[in-house]
Amino acid sequence: MPAPRREKAARGADAARTEAAAAPARAGATEIQSFRGIAALSTVLFHVWQQYHTYDARGSHPPLDNRFLGALISLEVIDFFFVLSAYLLTLSYARAAIDRGPVRPARLFLFRRAIRIVPLYFLAVLVVWASRNPSLPGDWRDLVEHLTFTHVFDGDRIFYTLGPTWSLSLEIVFYLTLVAIGPLAVRACGRIGTRGGRAALCAAGCAVLFAVPLVWLAVARYAWGVPHTDWAAYFGPQARFGGFAAGMGLAVLMVALDGRGKLPGWCSAALSAASAVGLFALSLYSAPENLVFTFYHPIASLLWVVLLYSTLQAAQRVRWHRVLHTRWLTGTGLVSYSLFIWHEPIMLQAHKVGLLPRGPEGFPLALLIVLAVSIPVAVASYWFIEYPSSLLGRLKDSSGKPRDFYPEAAR
Repeated sequence: MPAPRREKAARGADAARTEAAAAPARAGATEIQSFRGIAALSTVLFHVWQQYHTYDARGSHPPLDNRFLGALISLEVIDFFFVLSAYLLTLSYARAAIDRGPVRPARLFLFRRAIRIVPLYFLAVLVVWASRNPSLPGDWRDLVEHLTFTHVFDGDRIFYTLGPTWSLSLEIVFYLTLVAIGPLAVRACGRIGTRGGRAALCAAGCAVLFAVPLVWLAVARYAWGVPHTDWAAYFGPQARFGGFAAGMGLAVLMVALDGRGKLPGWCSAALSAASAVGLFALSLYSAPENLVFTFYHPIASLLWVVLLYSTLQAAQRVRWHRVLHTRWLTGTGLVSYSLFIWHEPIMLQAHKVGLLPRGPEGFPLALLIVLAVSIPVAVASYWFIEYPSSLLGRLKDSSGKPRDFYPEAAR
């Protein structure tokens, strides 16, 4: 075969492998976008609820007259974000390990993660920190910890400046872990001759990573008696990495299935309903220091995996999936990161200047006010900050090298 033809065939093979690696990520993309929107709205709801709990003179959660409503509102979705992030980001490594496809360079992975998260996050941290520290030096340690994503390790400052962003510290730890163990997994799988054996090895690695937080939680709670208010102990990666491990396991499973084993509509609906009921029951029976509370997040992570799996593997769209295809929900998912970043400082500022009603009876109106302000801000933030930042991804090609936009000029 002539050299030009061989080069063309090689490029075609590389493109085919890349296409195959991307296929699982595209499957259910609309549903995933809507899930992000639901999770973001639930996060706003949860934090407004927390705000009223904190500032209510009677010291009780506003909706707790009805414990079922209280359980629904207090259902935490942070594990969903961890599972989804790990699933999407592990797909390429799982495909490389199981199907011996190409491995994207770590520098490209970290560059794309940085342009996705850092610009908006740094801007928000600087704006919010400056507004709360009008005279220098202010709480400089808080600023440094937030800018270095290390505030999750500080039990005193973990929720300062941008309270919900403790989770971004864990995201960074996961990124670094993935680029460290991903290539090792690919190399180890390269020595195994069968596809099933390679998938089993990857699954075993995910299981080990999931087990580590379980052991830590058991030891911290029942051997050392660490109280649940020790935030660094129970919010750090040693306690919360199970969500990422569960998402990695889902990626391995989806790659191993490779489009096979699609679920009938009734089975997909049943699994989705079972996971939703399980999540609700987990929230309903969770109380500080009890067994459910201690292991809430690893169990929730597995239930989120079931929900995502039942959606991604559905052979046909079931009735409730139509909700996930509504334009307002997919639009909310598009701006979910900006909504996640800005809603808390907006809520706190609105409370400070007296725009939010006082007392438990004002909770529903307060939620509407926070959403009415936060969603337009999130839309503007996406189009003026997130989207322009994402265009920086075009500066590097698929190998992680600077892209040559004018190849003709080099001739």
